[in-house]
Amino acid sequence: MMTRPCDMLPPVRGSLAHDAPLKDLVWFRAGGPAEILFRPADVDDLASFIAARPADLRISVIGVGSNLLVRDGGIPGVVVRLSSAFGKIQTDGVRVRAGAAALDGAVARAAADAGIAGLEFLRGVPGTIGGALRMNAGCYGREVKDVFVEAVAIDGKGNKISLSSADMGFEYRKARAAGEDLIFVEAVFEGTHDEPAAIRARMDELSANREASQPIKSKTGGSTFKNPSGHKAWQLIDEAGCRGLMMGSAQVSEKHTNFLINTGDASAAELEALGEEVRRRVKEKSGIILEWEIKRVGVA
Repeated sequence: MMTRPCDMLPPVRGSLAHDAPLKDLVWFRAGGPAEILFRPADVDDLASFIAARPADLRISVIGVGSNLLVRDGGIPGVVVRLSSAFGKIQTDGVRVRAGAAALDGAVARAAADAGIAGLEFLRGVPGTIGGALRMNAGCYGREVKDVFVEAVAIDGKGNKISLSSADMGFEYRKARAAGEDLIFVEAVFEGTHDEPAAIRARMDELSANREASQPIKSKTGGSTFKNPSGHKAWQLIDEAGCRGLMMGSAQVSEKHTNFLINTGDASAAELEALGEEVRRRVKEKSGIILEWEIKRVGVA
């Protein structure tokens, strides 16, 4: 019998699946499978796997796939998807401790219930805390770096390490530390005291604004391109005549032009090609080169 890749991996308490579909795990509902999908049982399971894995084994991490485009050829190596064990949320005073698999919106709600203000913006950020750390996610004038205290990650040798704000190296929609061989497992944020009702009211307003201006009920990957300095990506895209532009079943949103939509059974190739066509038209119209905010992974 032939040996499958997962048969050569160290034992785990979580689960390992070979040729595992990812299409239904990402918001675009498009893309190929993971060569191996690993769902660790807990932090120790993840750390021991990383420490004992073959040195040349490629590791990727996905959350709920809210800002991710998996190419149609899938992702080689091992894809780590954190289980619910990594989704715990605790509050203490004006601090919130959240696992990397916790939904950003759930963290915002937990903070509101505890009377902790300053994290309301997370209600408008799709995805999980792990992804928010990697991207320094933000909206409506606030970013992760504004409330960040520390993070815990597993490094490429399986060690658990703590990172300060300086260690993270936050920039616009980026954390330099995320480029290293790290898997975030937990973070601590700090806000200020306020009345829970007042916090919830601000969150409700933010949520209503988001629903009114963004195609959040569509199969989309969130904001497609970063805002160039001094410009708004959606406006550049609109001025380049791309509103509603289609390529196969992939479409530039009519509602918010910095969103790409899978209108049916679009392939990842169609979505990426449409994004590249938008970049070409914007450059031709304004001379500005848009930079992808959505993370594109895997092989064509």
